[in-house]
Amino acid sequence: MKGPLFYSKILLFGEYGIIKDSKGLSIPYNFYKGALKMDENTSPSAVDSNLNLGKLHQHLSDIDPELVVFDLVQLKKDITAGMYFDSSIPQGYGVGSSGALVAALYDKYALDKITVLENLTREKLLKLKAIFSKMESFFHGKSSGLDPLNSYLSIPILINSKDNIEATGIPSQNSNGKGAVFLLDSGMIGETAPMVSIFMEKMKQEGFRTMLKNQFIKHTDACVEDFLKGDVNSLFRNTKQLSKVVLNHFKPMIPKKFHSIWKAGIESNAYYLKLCGSGGGGYILGFTEDFQAAQKALIDHKLEVVYNF
Repeated sequence: MKGPLFYSKILLFGEYGIIKDSKGLSIPYNFYKGALKMDENTSPSAVDSNLNLGKLHQHLSDIDPELVVFDLVQLKKDITAGMYFDSSIPQGYGVGSSGALVAALYDKYALDKITVLENLTREKLLKLKAIFSKMESFFHGKSSGLDPLNSYLSIPILINSKDNIEATGIPSQNSNGKGAVFLLDSGMIGETAPMVSIFMEKMKQEGFRTMLKNQFIKHTDACVEDFLKGDVNSLFRNTKQLSKVVLNHFKPMIPKKFHSIWKAGIESNAYYLKLCGSGGGGYILGFTEDFQAAQKALIDHKLEVVYNF
């Protein structure tokens, strides 16, 4: 048995800001994917995943049935029979490894589920987001539910505010374009929970809260609008500002050895870096008007193109 595929995601804009009602834009990234499987696989990763599903079963049985009901009996049977989540999505890289698993479980075991084929009203999207938030809190302690939502629907999602999300279209890529959004591999695994607690600690300072509202959220919102409008010149201006704000105020979320690389991009205008997910490791997101120039500047690093301008 093999279930349908669920893809990774990239939050292009909105990391941390969406906790405080900034805009956000999340897109599916089909390079990585995962599916629930039942075969005779006894590899350590399959065994580990199966054990994890056992713990997750307990967590799902504690979710308020008013919100969602699962076929827990069937899920238990399948786990006992050795079901696991077979995934190429790297964990701790900010591309939604737990989100894809949550989406797969909802798809297979939720009773009375909201399907992708329905007319997805705002109410339905918010309900899905609430369900996924509860499901995914098993992994991170606190989850917005956006990663699984993106993985489940496999369409770009525009976050206008906490209670206002919509499926959206993004400008089609220019396959001959010189500009690109890319992923830079930090070579380290990032842990979401500690990064979020550093952020929450910082939020207790008035100065940080003011900066978040007047700089971070302002530029994040502008980047989302520019990207959706296809205004590339304005997008790069705002991304540069956002990159500066992150370097100045989110240093703990940027792995130390990338501080100078981050700064060099801003100073040379060869590329601008930003966090991909909660940071602390995993992928770093890059924006460049000239991908070849960025590759030269970042010759020692592995880059993956996500989108071409």
